[in-house]
Amino acid sequence: MAEMLGVARLYFVLLAITAGGRWLMGTFDVPYEEGHYFFSISILTIISCLYYGAFLRRWLDYRLIRAALFGVLLGVTSQVLIFALTVASYAFGLDTYYNHPTALNAPEALPLSQALVVRLTGVIGNPIGTGVTAALGWALGGLLPKK
Repeated sequence: MAEMLGVARLYFVLLAITAGGRWLMGTFDVPYEEGHYFFSISILTIISCLYYGAFLRRWLDYRLIRAALFGVLLGVTSQVLIFALTVASYAFGLDTYYNHPTALNAPEALPLSQALVVRLTGVIGNPIGTGVTAALGWALGGLLPKK
């Protein structure tokens, strides 16, 4: 696990930049419809799972299951951060992209309890998808040149 966390350092930096950008755009009143494309944690995570899966196979000799678990790690990290920033948004009474109704798949603002249920489904479901995506990246890793 320590090796995986070390390998994921670049992702963690990119995740912090993306999460901070989303937070700031929301707190500076950039309309969600205009700004949510610029800092997408979901897109960052999917693309990262693809390239990490490929690189882990070719250059670090990870097996398929280990690359998939790495994708799960990225997915869990992203979703826990989104969950925490959603809680912080409600706790501080801020309108951010983390508690925006569209981000919570709702037609109108949700109370904290309902928002947490929505976010919890992401914490459970998203890592499955990121594990599969990392496995796909691993399969594509055969196209990369050898060490």
